[in-house]
Amino acid sequence: MPRRTATMLASTLMLIALLCAGVFIPVPYSEMSPGPTVNTLGDHDGEPVLQISGHKTYEASGHLNMTTVRVTSAEYKMNLVEAVYGWLAHDNSVVPHETLYPDGKTEEEATQENAEEFSQSQESAKVAALKALDIPVKSWVVVSTVVKDSPSQGRLHAGDVIKAVDGTAVKKPADVAELVTKHEPGEDTVFTVVPAKEQAAAEKEGRTPTKTQKVTITTETSDDAGEKRAIVGISAGTDHTFPFSIDIKLADVGGPSAGLMFALGIYDRLTPGDLTGGKFVAGTGTIDDNGKVGPIGGIGMKTIGAHDKGARYFLTPADNCATAAEDTPDGLTLVKVDTIDDALGALKDISSGKTADLPKCTTG
Repeated sequence: MPRRTATMLASTLMLIALLCAGVFIPVPYSEMSPGPTVNTLGDHDGEPVLQISGHKTYEASGHLNMTTVRVTSAEYKMNLVEAVYGWLAHDNSVVPHETLYPDGKTEEEATQENAEEFSQSQESAKVAALKALDIPVKSWVVVSTVVKDSPSQGRLHAGDVIKAVDGTAVKKPADVAELVTKHEPGEDTVFTVVPAKEQAAAEKEGRTPTKTQKVTITTETSDDAGEKRAIVGISAGTDHTFPFSIDIKLADVGGPSAGLMFALGIYDRLTPGDLTGGKFVAGTGTIDDNGKVGPIGGIGMKTIGAHDKGARYFLTPADNCATAAEDTPDGLTLVKVDTIDDALGALKDISSGKTADLPKCTTG
Protein backbone atom coordinates (compact mmCIF):
# COMPACT_ATOMS: atom_id res chain seq x y z
CA MET A 1 0.00 0.00 0.00
CA PRO A 2 1.46 3.40 -0.97
CA ARG A 3 2.64 5.49 2.02
CA ARG A 4 0.26 8.36 1.12
CA THR A 5 -2.74 6.01 1.08
CA ALA A 6 -1.68 4.38 4.34
CA THR A 7 -1.33 7.77 6.01
CA MET A 8 -4.77 8.89 4.84
CA LEU A 9 -6.31 5.62 6.03
CA ALA A 10 -4.65 5.89 9.43
CA SER A 11 -5.81 9.49 9.79
CA THR A 12 -9.35 8.55 8.83
CA LEU A 13 -9.42 5.69 11.31
CA MET A 14 -8.06 7.95 14.05
CA LEU A 15 -10.72 10.59 13.29
CA ILE A 16 -13.44 7.93 13.46
CA ALA A 17 -12.03 6.70 16.77
CA LEU A 18 -12.01 10.23 18.19
CA LEU A 19 -15.59 10.82 17.05
CA CYS A 20 -16.69 7.56 18.63
CA ALA A 21 -14.91 8.49 21.84
CA GLY A 22 -16.62 11.89 21.80
CA VAL A 23 -20.02 10.27 21.39
CA PHE A 24 -19.64 7.51 23.95
CA ILE A 25 -17.45 9.05 26.67
CA PRO A 26 -19.56 10.99 29.20
CA VAL A 27 -18.33 14.29 30.60
CA PRO A 28 -19.33 15.88 33.96
CA TYR A 29 -21.36 18.73 32.46
CA SER A 30 -24.99 19.79 32.13
CA GLU A 31 -26.71 22.20 29.78
CA MET A 32 -28.87 25.25 30.34
CA SER A 33 -31.04 26.84 27.64
CA PRO A 34 -33.75 29.52 27.47
CA GLY A 35 -37.05 28.32 28.92
CA PRO A 36 -40.62 29.58 28.59
CA THR A 37 -41.50 33.14 29.54
CA VAL A 38 -44.96 33.88 30.92
CA ASN A 39 -46.82 37.19 31.22
CA THR A 40 -47.87 37.55 34.87
CA LEU A 41 -50.65 39.90 33.70
CA GLY A 42 -52.07 37.36 31.26
CA ASP A 43 -53.31 33.79 31.03
CA HIS A 44 -51.42 30.52 31.07
CA ASP A 45 -52.96 27.20 30.04
CA GLY A 46 -56.36 28.85 29.79
CA GLU A 47 -56.56 30.60 33.16
CA PRO A 48 -55.25 33.89 34.60
CA VAL A 49 -51.82 33.64 36.19
CA LEU A 50 -52.91 36.02 38.97
CA GLN A 51 -56.30 35.36 40.54
CA ILE A 52 -57.33 37.98 43.11
CA SER A 53 -60.63 38.06 44.98
CA GLY A 54 -61.91 40.15 47.88
CA HIS A 55 -60.33 43.38 46.63
CA LYS A 56 -60.92 45.68 43.68
CA THR A 57 -58.71 44.84 40.71
CA TYR A 58 -57.97 46.58 37.44
CA GLU A 59 -57.27 45.39 33.92
CA ALA A 60 -53.66 45.73 32.89
CA SER A 61 -52.21 45.74 29.39
CA GLY A 62 -48.63 45.26 28.35
CA HIS A 63 -46.31 42.55 29.60
CA LEU A 64 -44.58 41.83 32.89
CA ASN A 65 -43.03 38.51 31.93
CA MET A 66 -41.29 36.15 34.29
CA THR A 67 -38.53 34.11 32.66
CA THR A 68 -37.22 30.57 33.11
CA VAL A 69 -34.29 28.33 32.22
CA ARG A 70 -34.41 24.76 30.95
CA VAL A 71 -31.78 22.37 32.33
CA THR A 72 -30.83 18.80 31.54
CA SER A 73 -31.88 16.20 34.10
CA ALA A 74 -29.64 14.95 36.91
CA GLU A 75 -29.44 11.52 35.24
CA TYR A 76 -28.58 12.86 31.78
CA LYS A 77 -25.05 11.90 30.71
CA MET A 78 -23.64 14.50 28.35
CA ASN A 79 -20.97 13.36 25.91
CA LEU A 80 -17.99 15.31 24.67
CA VAL A 81 -19.54 16.15 21.29
CA GLU A 82 -22.64 17.60 22.96
CA ALA A 83 -20.49 19.58 25.38
CA VAL A 84 -18.42 21.11 22.57
CA TYR A 85 -21.57 21.93 20.58
CA GLY A 86 -23.09 23.56 23.66
CA TRP A 87 -19.97 25.64 24.29
CA LEU A 88 -20.06 26.90 20.70
CA ALA A 89 -23.83 27.53 20.59
CA HIS A 90 -24.92 31.05 21.52
CA ASP A 91 -28.32 30.09 22.92
CA ASN A 92 -27.05 27.35 25.26
CA SER A 93 -24.73 27.28 28.24
CA VAL A 94 -22.71 24.27 29.35
CA VAL A 95 -21.90 24.26 33.08
CA PRO A 96 -20.36 21.73 35.49
CA HIS A 97 -22.97 19.15 36.54
CA GLU A 98 -22.46 20.00 40.22
CA THR A 99 -23.53 23.59 39.54
CA LEU A 100 -27.09 22.39 38.93
CA TYR A 101 -27.04 19.33 41.17
CA PRO A 102 -24.62 19.97 44.05
CA ASP A 103 -23.59 17.24 46.50
CA GLY A 104 -24.96 14.49 44.27
CA LYS A 105 -28.51 15.78 44.57
CA THR A 106 -31.01 13.69 42.63
CA GLU A 107 -33.48 15.18 40.17
CA GLU A 108 -36.32 14.36 42.56
CA GLU A 109 -34.57 16.20 45.41
CA ALA A 110 -33.82 19.17 43.15
CA THR A 111 -37.43 19.28 41.95
CA GLN A 112 -38.74 19.22 45.53
CA GLU A 113 -36.37 21.97 46.59
CA ASN A 114 -37.31 24.09 43.58
CA ALA A 115 -41.01 23.62 44.33
CA GLU A 116 -40.52 24.75 47.92
CA GLU A 117 -38.53 27.80 46.79
CA PHE A 118 -41.18 28.63 44.21
CA SER A 119 -43.93 28.46 46.83
CA GLN A 120 -41.96 30.69 49.20
CA SER A 121 -41.24 33.16 46.41
CA GLN A 122 -44.98 33.50 45.77
CA GLU A 123 -45.62 34.29 49.43
CA SER A 124 -42.84 36.88 49.53
CA ALA A 125 -44.08 38.41 46.27
CA LYS A 126 -47.53 38.89 47.78
CA VAL A 127 -46.12 40.45 50.94
CA ALA A 128 -43.74 42.76 49.04
CA ALA A 129 -46.49 43.95 46.69
CA LEU A 130 -48.97 44.64 49.49
CA LYS A 131 -46.33 46.43 51.58
CA ALA A 132 -45.51 48.62 48.59
CA LEU A 133 -49.22 49.49 48.49
CA ASP A 134 -49.35 50.13 52.27
CA ILE A 135 -51.82 47.26 52.71
CA PRO A 136 -51.23 45.58 56.12
CA VAL A 137 -50.17 41.92 56.19
CA LYS A 138 -50.12 39.88 59.40
CA SER A 139 -46.95 37.83 59.86
CA TRP A 140 -45.63 35.40 62.44
CA VAL A 141 -42.77 32.96 62.97
CA VAL A 142 -43.52 29.28 62.36
CA VAL A 143 -41.82 25.91 62.39
CA SER A 144 -41.01 25.33 58.70
CA THR A 145 -39.49 21.86 58.94
CA VAL A 146 -38.66 19.30 61.61
CA VAL A 147 -35.57 17.17 61.07
CA LYS A 148 -36.15 13.42 61.23
CA ASP A 149 -34.82 11.76 64.42
CA SER A 150 -34.10 15.17 65.98
CA PRO A 151 -35.12 16.17 69.54
CA SER A 152 -38.08 18.10 68.08
CA GLN A 153 -39.59 15.19 66.15
CA GLY A 154 -43.03 14.44 67.57
CA ARG A 155 -42.91 17.49 69.83
CA LEU A 156 -42.94 20.36 67.37
CA HIS A 157 -44.71 20.23 64.00
CA ALA A 158 -44.52 22.14 60.72
CA GLY A 159 -46.92 25.07 60.94
CA ASP A 160 -46.69 25.51 64.72
CA VAL A 161 -46.47 29.22 65.52
CA ILE A 162 -43.47 30.02 67.72
CA LYS A 163 -44.46 32.74 70.19
CA ALA A 164 -41.43 32.56 72.50
CA VAL A 165 -38.30 30.58 73.38
CA ASP A 166 -37.45 30.38 77.09
CA GLY A 167 -39.97 33.13 77.73
CA THR A 168 -38.39 35.58 75.28
CA ALA A 169 -40.76 36.72 72.53
CA VAL A 170 -39.82 35.69 68.99
CA LYS A 171 -40.21 38.39 66.32
CA LYS A 172 -38.29 36.92 63.37
CA PRO A 173 -37.02 33.45 62.36
CA ALA A 174 -33.41 34.26 63.24
CA ASP A 175 -34.45 34.85 66.87
CA VAL A 176 -35.19 31.14 67.30
CA ALA A 177 -31.66 29.94 66.50
CA GLU A 178 -30.15 32.79 68.50
CA LEU A 179 -32.11 31.85 71.62
CA VAL A 180 -31.53 28.09 71.26
CA THR A 181 -27.77 28.47 70.81
CA LYS A 182 -27.50 30.34 74.10
CA HIS A 183 -27.78 26.88 75.65
CA GLU A 184 -25.10 24.24 75.97
CA PRO A 185 -25.90 20.99 74.17
CA GLY A 186 -27.91 18.74 76.47
CA GLU A 187 -29.73 21.57 78.23
CA ASP A 188 -33.48 22.04 78.02
CA THR A 189 -35.15 24.87 76.13
CA VAL A 190 -38.83 25.75 76.36
CA PHE A 191 -40.87 26.70 73.29
CA THR A 192 -44.18 28.51 73.63
CA VAL A 193 -46.22 27.65 70.55
CA VAL A 194 -49.66 27.86 69.03
CA PRO A 195 -50.27 24.38 67.56
CA ALA A 196 -50.67 24.33 63.79
CA LYS A 197 -54.22 22.98 64.01
CA GLU A 198 -55.28 25.76 66.38
CA GLN A 199 -53.69 28.39 64.13
CA ALA A 200 -55.46 27.00 61.05
CA ALA A 201 -58.83 26.89 62.85
CA ALA A 202 -58.42 30.46 64.08
CA GLU A 203 -57.58 31.71 60.60
CA LYS A 204 -60.59 29.94 59.13
CA GLU A 205 -62.89 31.45 61.77
CA GLY A 206 -61.33 34.92 61.51
CA ARG A 207 -60.24 35.05 65.15
CA THR A 208 -57.01 35.38 67.10
CA PRO A 209 -55.72 32.02 68.35
CA THR A 210 -55.74 31.75 72.15
CA LYS A 211 -54.54 28.20 72.82
CA THR A 212 -50.80 27.98 73.47
CA GLN A 213 -48.59 25.16 74.67
CA LYS A 214 -45.21 25.04 76.37
CA VAL A 215 -42.97 22.37 74.89
CA THR A 216 -39.70 21.42 76.57
CA ILE A 217 -37.00 20.10 74.25
CA THR A 218 -33.54 18.84 75.19
CA THR A 219 -30.96 20.29 72.85
CA GLU A 220 -28.28 18.26 71.11
CA THR A 221 -24.94 19.04 69.50
CA SER A 222 -24.89 20.17 65.88
CA ASP A 223 -23.18 17.76 63.49
CA ASP A 224 -22.50 20.11 60.60
CA ALA A 225 -19.24 21.87 59.78
CA GLY A 226 -18.15 24.77 61.93
CA GLU A 227 -18.33 25.49 65.62
CA LYS A 228 -20.40 23.02 67.63
CA ARG A 229 -23.57 24.48 69.08
CA ALA A 230 -26.89 23.51 70.63
CA ILE A 231 -29.72 22.69 68.24
CA VAL A 232 -33.23 21.25 68.46
CA GLY A 233 -33.65 20.09 64.85
CA ILE A 234 -36.04 22.57 63.29
CA SER A 235 -35.90 25.38 60.77
CA ALA A 236 -37.98 28.48 61.40
CA GLY A 237 -39.75 30.56 58.77
CA THR A 238 -42.44 33.16 58.35
CA ASP A 239 -46.12 32.67 57.58
CA HIS A 240 -48.67 35.32 56.67
CA THR A 241 -52.37 36.09 56.70
CA PHE A 242 -53.46 38.20 53.76
CA PRO A 243 -56.47 40.55 53.91
CA PHE A 244 -57.84 39.05 50.68
CA SER A 245 -57.15 36.11 48.38
CA ILE A 246 -54.22 36.14 45.96
CA ASP A 247 -53.54 32.93 44.02
CA ILE A 248 -50.73 32.43 41.54
CA LYS A 249 -51.63 29.74 39.02
CA LEU A 250 -48.50 28.55 37.28
CA ALA A 251 -47.51 24.88 37.21
CA ASP A 252 -44.27 23.20 36.16
CA VAL A 253 -42.11 26.11 37.32
CA GLY A 254 -39.63 25.94 40.18
CA GLY A 255 -37.15 28.08 42.06
CA PRO A 256 -37.40 31.55 43.58
CA SER A 257 -36.43 33.71 40.60
CA ALA A 258 -39.95 34.80 39.54
CA GLY A 259 -40.58 36.64 42.81
CA LEU A 260 -39.98 40.16 41.50
CA MET A 261 -42.22 39.76 38.45
CA PHE A 262 -45.04 38.21 40.49
CA ALA A 263 -44.86 41.14 42.92
CA LEU A 264 -45.03 43.67 40.08
CA GLY A 265 -47.92 41.81 38.45
CA ILE A 266 -49.88 41.85 41.74
CA TYR A 267 -49.12 45.54 42.22
CA ASP A 268 -50.31 46.33 38.68
CA ARG A 269 -53.56 44.40 39.08
CA LEU A 270 -54.35 46.23 42.34
CA THR A 271 -53.77 49.74 40.97
CA PRO A 272 -55.52 51.69 38.19
CA GLY A 273 -53.65 52.26 34.94
CA ASP A 274 -50.79 50.26 33.46
CA LEU A 275 -47.36 50.04 35.03
CA THR A 276 -45.79 49.35 31.64
CA GLY A 277 -47.78 51.78 29.52
CA GLY A 278 -48.48 48.82 27.24
CA LYS A 279 -44.77 48.07 26.76
CA PHE A 280 -43.23 44.58 26.76
CA VAL A 281 -41.16 44.26 29.93
CA ALA A 282 -39.63 41.03 31.21
CA GLY A 283 -37.38 40.37 34.15
CA THR A 284 -36.18 38.13 36.91
CA GLY A 285 -35.04 38.23 40.51
CA THR A 286 -35.83 36.81 43.90
CA ILE A 287 -37.70 39.05 46.33
CA ASP A 288 -38.03 39.04 50.09
CA ASP A 289 -40.86 40.26 52.28
CA ASN A 290 -39.35 43.76 52.39
CA GLY A 291 -39.05 44.08 48.60
CA LYS A 292 -35.32 43.44 48.34
CA VAL A 293 -34.40 41.94 44.95
CA GLY A 294 -31.79 39.18 44.90
CA PRO A 295 -29.63 37.55 42.19
CA ILE A 296 -30.52 34.42 40.24
CA GLY A 297 -28.82 31.83 38.04
CA GLY A 298 -28.89 31.51 34.26
CA ILE A 299 -29.24 35.24 33.60
CA GLY A 300 -27.88 34.92 30.04
CA MET A 301 -30.45 32.28 29.12
CA LYS A 302 -33.26 34.41 30.55
CA THR A 303 -32.35 37.54 28.60
CA ILE A 304 -32.23 35.48 25.39
CA GLY A 305 -35.61 33.91 26.13
CA ALA A 306 -37.15 37.30 26.91
CA HIS A 307 -35.73 38.90 23.77
CA ASP A 308 -36.92 36.06 21.56
CA LYS A 309 -40.42 36.42 23.01
CA GLY A 310 -40.49 40.13 22.16
CA ALA A 311 -39.32 41.95 25.30
CA ARG A 312 -37.61 45.30 24.89
CA TYR A 313 -36.78 45.95 28.55
CA PHE A 314 -35.43 43.47 31.10
CA LEU A 315 -35.51 44.15 34.84
CA THR A 316 -32.19 42.76 36.08
CA PRO A 317 -31.07 42.18 39.69
CA ALA A 318 -28.19 44.51 40.51
CA ASP A 319 -25.89 41.59 41.35
CA ASN A 320 -26.52 40.01 37.93
CA CYS A 321 -26.04 43.20 35.93
CA ALA A 322 -22.35 42.90 35.05
CA THR A 323 -22.71 39.30 33.82
CA ALA A 324 -25.89 40.05 31.86
CA ALA A 325 -24.31 43.08 30.20
CA GLU A 326 -21.44 41.01 28.78
CA ASP A 327 -23.70 39.57 26.09
CA THR A 328 -26.94 41.56 25.81
CA PRO A 329 -29.27 40.54 22.97
CA ASP A 330 -29.66 43.29 20.36
CA GLY A 331 -32.60 45.60 21.08
CA LEU A 332 -32.98 44.56 24.74
CA THR A 333 -32.34 47.19 27.43
CA LEU A 334 -31.13 45.78 30.75
CA VAL A 335 -32.51 47.81 33.66
CA LYS A 336 -30.72 47.55 37.00
CA VAL A 337 -32.98 47.04 40.04
CA ASP A 338 -32.19 46.40 43.69
CA THR A 339 -35.65 46.74 45.25
CA ILE A 340 -39.30 46.66 44.23
CA ASP A 341 -39.28 50.46 44.50
CA ASP A 342 -36.44 50.58 41.95
CA ALA A 343 -38.52 48.41 39.62
CA LEU A 344 -41.64 50.54 40.08
CA GLY A 345 -39.61 53.67 39.33
CA ALA A 346 -38.13 52.09 36.20
CA LEU A 347 -41.57 51.04 34.98
CA LYS A 348 -42.82 54.59 35.47
CA ASP A 349 -40.00 55.85 33.24
CA ILE A 350 -40.64 53.14 30.64
CA SER A 351 -44.36 53.92 30.63
CA SER A 352 -43.76 57.64 30.15
CA GLY A 353 -41.02 57.16 27.55
CA LYS A 354 -38.25 58.62 29.73
CA THR A 355 -35.93 55.75 28.96
CA ALA A 356 -32.80 57.91 29.02
CA ASP A 357 -33.19 58.07 32.80
CA LEU A 358 -33.23 54.31 33.27
CA PRO A 359 -30.42 52.81 35.41
CA LYS A 360 -28.90 50.51 32.82
CA CYS A 361 -26.62 47.52 33.42
CA THR A 362 -22.98 47.86 32.46
CA THR A 363 -20.02 45.47 32.49
CA GLY A 364 -18.02 47.72 34.78
